[in-house]
Amino acid sequence: MAPNKKQLKIIEMLERSIQLTREFMNDWLLFNQILSAYPSPGVNKAQLENQFLKIKSKLALEHQVLKESLGLDYKFDANTMNIVSGATNLEAIYSQSEVAIKKLQNEWHRSFISINETLGALEDKKVRAEAGENVIVGNMISQPQRQGMSKGTKQALIIIGIIVVIIGILMFTPIGATYRDSFNQLFGTRGGSSQTLPAQ
Repeated sequence: MAPNKKQLKIIEMLERSIQLTREFMNDWLLFNQILSAYPSPGVNKAQLENQFLKIKSKLALEHQVLKESLGLDYKFDANTMNIVSGATNLEAIYSQSEVAIKKLQNEWHRSFISINETLGALEDKKVRAEAGENVIVGNMISQPQRQGMSKGTKQALIIIGIIVVIIGILMFTPIGATYRDSFNQLFGTRGGSSQTLPAQ
């Protein structure tokens, strides 16, 4: 069965979230590549510093959009953006002790794993949404297209509708008033009334 409009909307939202997460992950990798290249002999350190500042700014912007877009699906390591904001520039990073540099690299790696896990969860959710399963994205829940009412349910609703119409006619129209008068004349004597039917 083809997905309904709500399912399609959720699939589109998941596709966008996946794309944003992949872009962030690629830039997260670039951040580490620039960071790792700095101590290599013969590199243009001024150029690397410039690239480092640019990728930090890009990551900060992407992260803000991504966090809002993912909502409850956001599962990044809590320290992810602290790594970006704390790494002021490459020279300052490498002026620290070897232990501090190693710690930064470990934190980067832990965040990279959490980004990958988030991406994997989003891709799995998209597959399930496409298969018609209920998935939650933000405050939206996809629901498979429901089958129409059964034949018996339709017939019952039609009968109820007819009864309601008949009651409405009897209660609120001149024709109904005539029927009510006739009913009262025919059955009024049963309640102990002394009314008699007129002679023919």
